[in-house]
Amino acid sequence: MIRLFHVSDIHFGAEDSAALAWFADCVHREQPDAVIVTGDVTMRARAREFAAAGAWLSGLGCPVTVEVGNHDLPYFNPLARAFRPYARHDRLARMIDRPLAIAGIHIVPLRTTARFQWRLNWSKGRVSQEQLSRALARIESAPAGATILVVAHHPLMEMGTQGTARTRGGAAALTALATAGAQAVLTGHVHDAFDVAYPVLHRTVRLIGAGTLSERVRDSRPSFNALRIDSGQLDVSVREMA
Repeated sequence: MIRLFHVSDIHFGAEDSAALAWFADCVHREQPDAVIVTGDVTMRARAREFAAAGAWLSGLGCPVTVEVGNHDLPYFNPLARAFRPYARHDRLARMIDRPLAIAGIHIVPLRTTARFQWRLNWSKGRVSQEQLSRALARIESAPAGATILVVAHHPLMEMGTQGTARTRGGAAALTALATAGAQAVLTGHVHDAFDVAYPVLHRTVRLIGAGTLSERVRDSRPSFNALRIDSGQLDVSVREMA
């Protein structure tokens, strides 16, 4: 059996120190096979926030893959956002967009952030053809029978949560990913957990969202998802901090 911890929206700069300590304790006690972080590791993409996030994630002591969230792009500097949006990610470079293969489980990154968009709210999601093609190529390279988990920051479809993603290209991307063989898509952004079996053509894909470990809670307490995968069967439980 493979065990994965799925956490999101840590927001260093607005982090919940008690929630971070609780999560780290869970990791150290239970030793999951990997930790998946679906974006927004910082609040304002400041260098000190990335440094703190990198140190904390490195201290977990297990494989970590990180997706970039909208808060991880420069907030106050439009030139940096346009030309060097990921320059401050050095401490996380080896974790960002990191595919993982663990005993037949293939974790495939899909970036859904954009430096700019033709709409006012740039925090919402977007799946470009370039990023989708990269994810599909990684799925195609996985061996037959592998369990494919796609990880992204923004939900590809709206899940009825208080927060919204409004991901452009999300529906088409989900169809392409499901057709290619993805069993589940793990996301964050909305700060509340969900787990929905979503019909796509002749298949069903699990859409799984994680809560937050920051002070920016919405409908639920700080939480993360614990995934267990055994013989291709995926079980998800939400762990909320007491």
